[in-house]
Amino acid sequence: MTGRVLVVDDILTNVKLLEARLSAEYFDVLTAHSGQEALRLLSTERVDVVLLDVMMPVMDGFEVCRRIKSSARTMHVPVVMVTALDQTSDKVQGLEAGADDFLTKPVDEIALVTRVKNLARLKTLNDEMMLRKATCARIGAFAGAGEAWASADTGGRVLLVEDQTHVANRVRDCLGRMHEVTIEPDLHAALLHLGDEKPWDVLIVSLSLAEADGLRLCGQVRSLGRGRHLPIIVLVQPGEEARLMRALDMGVNDYLTRPVDRNELLARVRTQVKRKRHADFLRDRLEQTVELAVTDALTGLHNRRYMETHLKALAEQAVATGRPLSIVLVDVDNFKVINDTLGHAAGDKVLRELGTRFRGSTRGVDLLCRFGGEEFVIALPDTGLEAAIQAGERLRDCIAREPFRADEATLLNVTASVGVATLENEHDTIEALFERADRALYVAKRGGRNRVVADAA
Repeated sequence: MTGRVLVVDDILTNVKLLEARLSAEYFDVLTAHSGQEALRLLSTERVDVVLLDVMMPVMDGFEVCRRIKSSARTMHVPVVMVTALDQTSDKVQGLEAGADDFLTKPVDEIALVTRVKNLARLKTLNDEMMLRKATCARIGAFAGAGEAWASADTGGRVLLVEDQTHVANRVRDCLGRMHEVTIEPDLHAALLHLGDEKPWDVLIVSLSLAEADGLRLCGQVRSLGRGRHLPIIVLVQPGEEARLMRALDMGVNDYLTRPVDRNELLARVRTQVKRKRHADFLRDRLEQTVELAVTDALTGLHNRRYMETHLKALAEQAVATGRPLSIVLVDVDNFKVINDTLGHAAGDKVLRELGTRFRGSTRGVDLLCRFGGEEFVIALPDTGLEAAIQAGERLRDCIAREPFRADEATLLNVTASVGVATLENEHDTIEALFERADRALYVAKRGGRNRVVADAA
């Protein structure tokens, strides 16, 4: 993916060098030669990542970073501080100012591209989450969106695969104040850990294991369903560019070079935890959106759109296997009277209760749908006509045997008419099946209501 990067440095040579490297990776690059110019650009332009030099006259990088992070417009724009190699204090001060990551001079090309790509992806996820949150707020949906957003900045679960005890303990001491860190020196045991019921947020893998190949673990994790979206950070030795490139090619998200700088470690893990939380949030919301698209909001049953697609698949399966398939149409008797005399709120309560009673009177494999208004469709796989009539009778009885509560003071005796039909042979169609069930339902209505009628071809 590409994005728009703002390079901020008062030295023209540094700006040109970073601009050339990023442009070669197809990033859209903006440049600024002072902190004030950078802030002006950020107030008018869309920016995905800021590369910010620490040492600048008038307004240094720390002050620029603080202003970026204190503005509601720019607070979610990731900032990478470009620091001197030996200035640990710069990294501490950068974290305090709100920096998301660091690059050290001279800037390594692999590090530059990796950091910018990671943070550009994080910004994209941030933007999508903010858009979803705003939409949810407007329509009153997904009440937990705010809590999920807030949790993105809390500590995560980190699995560290490292067999050098002193390194593992150093990493745990660094991360342990904010994150839950588990150390595992064995690759096989690490794979088993990934199946834990509580999900992991980050996997850190040493590529210098004495008895195993950390790259192999990274490949195995990416091939597993539960590890496909898990952020992976590898620990590499200086000079291992070839192995590092292989790791990045197979889907590793980031890396740290030994000896590990604690401030860079904190920043990299924080970025990956946020990215994981944002991605999980969006996937969960997508699943909920899909569920809403196929579910009737009032009754919780499937809607007509889902029924039409799934019933076709059930019919094809029935024909292919030679097994029976039946449908039951249920229509509430005199439902208009309930709405007209007691109001639509009472009618909605009856429909919601119908959904509950239907779920309690059918099998898990049965397809329950609200067809529209007060009419329902129940598809019964592996069910012939006689068994379908019995199922229709159960549904009719679950409605008629107990009154419905319209409000605190009003109980309603509700009944329904039921039509039943069965897919007769491989040449039968869904349309013909519905016509027969609808014809049977009409006969039940004409015959006095509150009864089950079947229609065979």
